[in-house]
Amino acid sequence: MTMPDVASSAPAAVDPLHAPTGAHRRRGPFAVGERIQLTDPKGRMHTITLETGKQFFTHRGSLRHDDLIQSPDGSTVTNTAGVEYLALRPLLSDYVMSMPRGAAVVYPKDSAQVVAMADIFPGARVVEAGVGSGALTMSLLRAVGDHGVVHSFERRGEFADIARGNVEAFFGGSHPAWTLTVGDLVGTLELAVPDGSIDRVVLDMLAPWECLAVVADALAPGGVLICYVATATQLSRVAEAAREHGGYTEPQAWESLVRGWHLEGLAVRPEHRMHGHTGFLITTRRLAPGVTPPLRKRRPAKGAYDPQTPQPFLEGTWEAEDVGERVVSDKKLRRLARAASRTAANQPVSGAIPEISDVEEGRDDQL
Repeated sequence: MTMPDVASSAPAAVDPLHAPTGAHRRRGPFAVGERIQLTDPKGRMHTITLETGKQFFTHRGSLRHDDLIQSPDGSTVTNTAGVEYLALRPLLSDYVMSMPRGAAVVYPKDSAQVVAMADIFPGARVVEAGVGSGALTMSLLRAVGDHGVVHSFERRGEFADIARGNVEAFFGGSHPAWTLTVGDLVGTLELAVPDGSIDRVVLDMLAPWECLAVVADALAPGGVLICYVATATQLSRVAEAAREHGGYTEPQAWESLVRGWHLEGLAVRPEHRMHGHTGFLITTRRLAPGVTPPLRKRRPAKGAYDPQTPQPFLEGTWEAEDVGERVVSDKKLRRLARAASRTAANQPVSGAIPEISDVEEGRDDQL
């Protein structure tokens, strides 16, 4: 019997010059300009950007950045007070929870659901609307790879600047698959992409139902539309608008809840706190041109589809305050955009975000 050639099954070495964008920042020793996650003995986490000659200060001593530069990932370092810290590269889920943000980010648990349930595949052509701070954009770029396309649309220039800085800081520069357009999706999508050329559309906005017609033109038959909304009212309106359009399959909706577990010897139990509702996801697929969906037999609540029943939530213009979103001031947005741009350029950030503590940044709700 012929034995298999073990050597031939070994993975081939990857040419660093042709490695996927950002891969060089995920392995090897720590380098100047990298963001590093420090964890103290009590589990508190801090994120710092390594700079030659700089120090990281806490109320219990300080440590030199030079002691970490060129150290391997997973090292430990001791500060002047004898406190030992574990140093690791932040995972993408860690990074998005500590980066500068203007708009609320899509949490890692929801980003993972978008990538999996919308079937974002390598080489996919994806349209994203509502970039915010760029958290979901990074997951989409990771999924499509260098040979895919992620065309992002953002209505506010300040948010676009923050997202651009965060994405470039994470990948170590501009990503070849990413195009960012400042403008409204309804007015710019048909000018930016040919009809029927997009595989997936991801909408994270206040009123995604306003975009269903232009999205239908851009999506290829069988393409997936997935929307991220905050309230049940938005969820209902997206579903009804998709049904009324007639060019989509029956929508499906869900939310994800994540509960951690306490692991300490024999004390194995659910944690007292859990990551509950952050938003709803609703997905549907584009039908082929001229095809009408089969009649869905359902038993709605009495009066749900009665034209005489008043439904005031279906009318008018929606604002961020309507769904409980906290509005960020223009002054703070400009400051965050400058901080994100400096971080992307590996420049020291003064005043805005000197050393980001994950505890101070609301890290207790990290996924």
